Amino acid sequence: MTGSKLTVPHRVGETPTGAIGALISGEPLMVPASMSVRDAATVMTERGFAALVVALGEEFGVLTDVGIRVDVVVTGVDPRTPVGEVVGPRVPAVPAETPVAAVLALVLENDLTCVPVVDGAGTLLGAVTAADLLSAPAGPSLTLRRQIDVATTASALQHHAQRIPFFVADLVRRGQAAHEVSAIASLLSDAVVRRALDLVSDRDGLDRSAIRWLSLGSNARRDAVLSSDVDSAVAFADDVSDADIARFRQACAEVIGIAGGGGLAIDRNGVVASKPWFSRRRGEWHEAAQTWMDSPLRDEAIVYTSLLLDSRPIWGSGGTGMEMVLDGLRTRRSTMGLLLAEALTTKARLRTMRDVLSGKGGTFDIKEYALAPLTDIARWVALFVGSDERDTRSRLRAAAGSVVLPGDQASTLIEVFEVLQRVRLNYQVAQFDQGDKVTDLLEMKRLSPLERSLVAQAVREIAGTQRRLDNLGQNLPLVD
Repeated sequence: MTGSKLTVPHRVGETPTGAIGALISGEPLMVPASMSVRDAATVMTERGFAALVVALGEEFGVLTDVGIRVDVVVTGVDPRTPVGEVVGPRVPAVPAETPVAAVLALVLENDLTCVPVVDGAGTLLGAVTAADLLSAPAGPSLTLRRQIDVATTASALQHHAQRIPFFVADLVRRGQAAHEVSAIASLLSDAVVRRALDLVSDRDGLDRSAIRWLSLGSNARRDAVLSSDVDSAVAFADDVSDADIARFRQACAEVIGIAGGGGLAIDRNGVVASKPWFSRRRGEWHEAAQTWMDSPLRDEAIVYTSLLLDSRPIWGSGGTGMEMVLDGLRTRRSTMGLLLAEALTTKARLRTMRDVLSGKGGTFDIKEYALAPLTDIARWVALFVGSDERDTRSRLRAAAGSVVLPGDQASTLIEVFEVLQRVRLNYQVAQFDQGDKVTDLLEMKRLSPLERSLVAQAVREIAGTQRRLDNLGQNLPLVD
């Protein structure tokens, strides 16, 4: 192996149990990008490694057994080719203290086979493969995800999809952090939709470059629970004909039907990619978004704008037609003000007078009167500071320390969100185990005294933030 050297970085410090660093075994091997594929394969064979980390400047790439077979052997690449030319996209390195479940979500979302792990100084400590992650409580999600990805028929895909709620319930019982459970549930749900799109597209010969599928709502925010719906939209290429759009919409309806047949709840309000309102050409989406900004009081423009701010592309290619327009929202004082007003419409509260008069004083809709107001706040403050984060916790972190969200308040709201999601998931798993319909309507007497106290405190914190934002709304530093 002339002209190539192996770098064996030194392990620094210890990592806490439950963090990804605890799964590293042995010293890491990092090879230079100049090493030949043949030499790298020899190293992997001699050392018994399934993957090697490749140094790409300040970034990392990963060379795997599968990569060598697919990208080198099958395609006939010269074995003398430098590994830097055959490794796939750059792989994000994660700090050693990152929770295992967070890395698992990263692997699921990006379909990774190996993740480099670094210390605080960015020095490589090792790499964790998908096989290493299988030992984690949420590790079997990788197996389920793989089964979803290779399903060859709609019925097989539905069979695997039907296991998702059982898997989610098991994670909750094991005490997995609520945001980690929700992220994995969302990723598995998106995987089902993505595979359904693959199956329908391959059968009908659909052009993937002509369509971009968007996940909306809680799945897009990675906040999904057992009661979450699958919301969706699509953006077609501008040159797609009306006849092809009709064909695409029919295919989208079939995809939604497959997902529904697998147990995924489909949005009852029609926020689905098969409907004309949520399936447009990119130029039409651009025009619609521009109209919503120019006339935010027309046609529930604010509601649709908020919905699209949560969108996350999961299949197809190309833009959506809304990127540049939505980026300009922050400069529109009137529209931002209306978005804030919409975000504050539903007040966080434990009971409404309607509940008392109707005899429902003992129930609490945790989504409508706590979590939805909080996610609305997070969406707006993230937009205010120019963040493109999608999940609620990341949005609150992005806005922390800004004029609209002091750092301590952001930390409190992140904790509040985790508490509410944990109570929600525990309650829904209990309903699921008993064979009851899973809902967001909690019977307060079924909660423990501690849970009731935590929910009440959480609602007060959200209500306090709503009042503060309401007062700030009159003097926001925005310009038209």
